[in-house]
Amino acid sequence: MEGGFHGSSDGSAFKQCFSLAWKNPYVLRLAFSAGIGGLLFGYDTGVISGALLYIRDDFKAVDESTVLQETIVSMAIGGAIIGAAMGGWMNDRYGRRTVILIADLLFFIGAVVMAASPAPSLLIVGRVLVGLGVGMASMTSPLYISEASPSRIRGALVSTNGFLITGGQFLSYLINLAFTKAPGPWRWMLGVAGIPALLQFILMFLLPESPRWLYRKGRSEEAERILRKIYSENEVEAEIRDLKESVEAEIKEKESCERVSLMKILRTKTVRRGLYAGVGLQIFQQFVGINTVMYYSPSIVQLAGFASNETALLLSLVTAGLNALGSIVSIYFIDRTGRKKLLVFSLFGVIVSLGVLSAVFHETTSHSPLVSSGASPLKAYTCPDYTFASNAASWDCMKCLKASSPDCGFCASEANKLFPGECLVANETVKHLCHNGNSLWYTRGCPSRFGWLALIGLALYIIFFSPGMGTVPWIVNSEIYPLRYRGVCGGIAATANWVSNLIVAQSFLSLTQAIGPSWTFLIFGLISVVALMFVLICVPETKGLPIEEIEQMLENRALHFKFWENRTDLLPKS
Repeated sequence: MEGGFHGSSDGSAFKQCFSLAWKNPYVLRLAFSAGIGGLLFGYDTGVISGALLYIRDDFKAVDESTVLQETIVSMAIGGAIIGAAMGGWMNDRYGRRTVILIADLLFFIGAVVMAASPAPSLLIVGRVLVGLGVGMASMTSPLYISEASPSRIRGALVSTNGFLITGGQFLSYLINLAFTKAPGPWRWMLGVAGIPALLQFILMFLLPESPRWLYRKGRSEEAERILRKIYSENEVEAEIRDLKESVEAEIKEKESCERVSLMKILRTKTVRRGLYAGVGLQIFQQFVGINTVMYYSPSIVQLAGFASNETALLLSLVTAGLNALGSIVSIYFIDRTGRKKLLVFSLFGVIVSLGVLSAVFHETTSHSPLVSSGASPLKAYTCPDYTFASNAASWDCMKCLKASSPDCGFCASEANKLFPGECLVANETVKHLCHNGNSLWYTRGCPSRFGWLALIGLALYIIFFSPGMGTVPWIVNSEIYPLRYRGVCGGIAATANWVSNLIVAQSFLSLTQAIGPSWTFLIFGLISVVALMFVLICVPETKGLPIEEIEQMLENRALHFKFWENRTDLLPKS
């Protein structure tokens, strides 16, 4: 069987994981304490999507600039790129636990700065600080969990980090909804993020360092003491022996080459092959478009024809909930079906879902309500571009929203929003007058009978993405590299993830403005097809393999072009 499974064949790692909670709660304590880093990651991803709606209301400069909106979102990602790059080196030098503590401190300071920001510039500074913390935690938390987990349930426990990421996203939407009526709602939304950072700092301060890192630094007695708390009596001696052999082999290699350079990594076959698979997965995780949904979910809902901020946040809560549910599904299946099968299933569903979204937004934009030419109490506020247009009779809502001198909005009857409406100058006065006339005010998207289909497409996308592409790339990267290179390679892979994330976040709103949401989602769909082929050909199955044996598998592994065939020849020889 591809990948092999070391452990009980009649029970899943999912059941073993929850059984362990009763037998050895110490392992669960390690996993969930480190996993709060995932919660911080998820909270920051989700909270900005709702906060951005209210930041636009408070700062006119932000409302008028798509680029500034993208910058507020993406500067946290820019900070995360630096944090992830530093995190790889810091993990190897100072240890996993120390890096998590530093990440918590940065996140807490960033949350306070954001909550107190008097202007967009300081808000961006706070976003960078938060990003530094998130970047460090994003690659350190799964690494710490992986190195402090029994191999038979390692995948399930690392999946708890993925579950806490999606749980953090769901929590952020609940917090966003809770503060919609508060004064300065976005300040509360962003400031609350400091609480879980403070909690993790306290919990991790009371926990030990990773036993594998301690062994590597020559602190074998400490490492063995921790391993005896993690493994049962009949397993611990074998684990200590395997770890000792792995570290000794690493020390011998280190004596011949003191410095881990990029050229050394690329020349080492097992590391290079692991890096191709790990970095490729992290890049594709972002380029299939997940964070367009998580960063801009309420904005996408408004593009689908739902006007109010509160409605957009409420409907976005559904996608966040499905994302968290998908992570629970991943914990159940990750060590039962394997990493690769879960990725293939996930990407197939993502491709179908993006096709649905592309088709729905095409229909939404090509069948928007016409602009009414009749008399109205708001006639004095008619959009100047519409008034002087030679083809005013052909104007519809989409054309109205594209007017730019000045910006214009669409006022539609609440009784039937698909009837012709008015194209008016977009400002607060006109917005209130429109609402007072029992009408709906649109500035981001147009009324549409297809809006609910867009929500179904988003829901399907999340349902398929979350169990596979949402969690598996982090699991694969936590277990595919040799011990000596794990910190550096994990940092490279996490950096690749954040750079890809930055490109997508900084371009999504501009893309939808330039070519429309339909073509934007179609591009993501085509990238997903390429990602599926990459997984089938380049990503090995690591299910159930002890970390040391994965190295042997990569040594014997080549590109798997006949992906439909099982590669039993790649398994380590017993």
